[in-house]
Amino acid sequence: MTAKEQPSYEVIDNKEASRFEIHVDGHIAFEEYEYFTTSEGESGIAYLHTFVPKELGGRGIAGYFVKYLLEYAAAKNLRVKPICPFVKSYIDKHPEYQDNSVFHNAKP
Repeated sequence: MTAKEQPSYEVIDNKEASRFEIHVDGHIAFEEYEYFTTSEGESGIAYLHTFVPKELGGRGIAGYFVKYLLEYAAAKNLRVKPICPFVKSYIDKHPEYQDNSVFHNAKP
C-alpha cells in the first residue's frame, strides 16, 4: 500500500454487545459505545473503549475506526462524548470534529 492509499474496513454495529467492530484476518477490533442525552436535550453517543488486537497493529485500523465513528455520529446528528483517551486524542488533533464533542466545543 502506498502512502496515498487509505485502508478501508467494513464496520459492523454489534448492537447486542453495544460496540462497533472491524473483523480482519480472524481478529476483531472494536469500539464500545453507549447512547446518552445532553443537558440541552440532544442525543449523543459516548465512545468508551477502543481495542485493536496486537496482531492488527500498524495497519491504521484505530485511526480509520475513530474517523469512521466520528463521521457516523455527525451523520446521525449525535453529539460525541469521547471517554476513550484514544478517541479524545484523535479529536484533539482534528479540529474539524471538535464542535461535535462535548469535551471540546459542544455543550455537554
